[in-house]
Amino acid sequence: MAAIRALRKLCQHSQHQACKLHVSASRQEAVVISGRKLARQIREEARADVEKWISAGNRRPHLSVILVGENPASHSYVLNKTRAAADVGKWMNAITDPSHYIQNLVDYYLKGISSETILKHSDISEEELLDLIYKLNTDHRVDGLLVQLPLPEHIDERTICNAVAPAKDVDGFHVTNVGRLCLDQSTMLPATPWGIWEIIKRTGISTFGKNVVVAGRSKNVGMPIAMLLHTDGRHERPGGDATVTICHRHTPRDQLCQHTKIADIIVAAAGIPNLITADMIKEGAAVIDVGINRVQDPVTGKSRLVGDVDFEGVRQKAGLITPVPGGVGPMTVAMLMKNTIKAAKSVLQFPPERIRMAAVS
Repeated sequence: MAAIRALRKLCQHSQHQACKLHVSASRQEAVVISGRKLARQIREEARADVEKWISAGNRRPHLSVILVGENPASHSYVLNKTRAAADVGKWMNAITDPSHYIQNLVDYYLKGISSETILKHSDISEEELLDLIYKLNTDHRVDGLLVQLPLPEHIDERTICNAVAPAKDVDGFHVTNVGRLCLDQSTMLPATPWGIWEIIKRTGISTFGKNVVVAGRSKNVGMPIAMLLHTDGRHERPGGDATVTICHRHTPRDQLCQHTKIADIIVAAAGIPNLITADMIKEGAAVIDVGINRVQDPVTGKSRLVGDVDFEGVRQKAGLITPVPGGVGPMTVAMLMKNTIKAAKSVLQFPPERIRMAAVS
């Protein structure tokens, strides 16, 4: 009888091992989340919202973008923003920029979001830039206003961000909007964190009670997405009820690994190429890559964009993953369009006097 029991256990063990091998061998790569597809969906929603707004007798929402200097990345990014505004309307537009980098004027003849890019030389003084912002703050035709970062070194970014009227601050960088975000109140959410939040919600990634690692502590991305993910889902601005750990470029790698290996969701936003590798994540984790890093391809010698995640390696182990490019980037621009519509509606609730006071406070 003992021999029979031993043989039965051996057979059970063999079946269990065979089952494990089958699961391992048949495991598929991570689902790649297309930010482009999600962004198209959001732009369709924005288009319908604008049409409803216009049909109620309101004018088209208008976005003004101030671009200082000759930063190629900023030029490309702003061009994408204005192109996205055009896509919301799907109407003819006029491009009048001689540099071929910037779409200085995008005007739509029927319905949709209109936008303009105001290009200023890098030697503009901080006072001149503040005067321009004040002018746009008090212009009732301007609903949304953003100043593209980074700015030249002689201009203080925090001063400029706080100069934009909170009701027109579609970047969500004014101290009032940041404060309301931290207090779980309705506000202008920064476009990139809001885009990440929409990716998580629209793909059905569960956050309630989950472990999340945010690798990156910037005030524009890392901090806001951490706030969105960890705060109470029952508050005025609902959060994700997750347990969030914030790491950054100075977190020792062994400690970073300790956190990421137990994380259900990883948001990589540290600006370090291939910071997150396959050995650092647990099986089936959701990985959101916010990084945009330009590196030289060792084979072709040409520069290419990569994220903060080793995409090819991590996709073999993760459950879901966003690519770079084509992941968070398109969502950022889409959420900026949503903020512009929100700003158009909010301006009607704030008399000009309040906007001016907010701009200089």
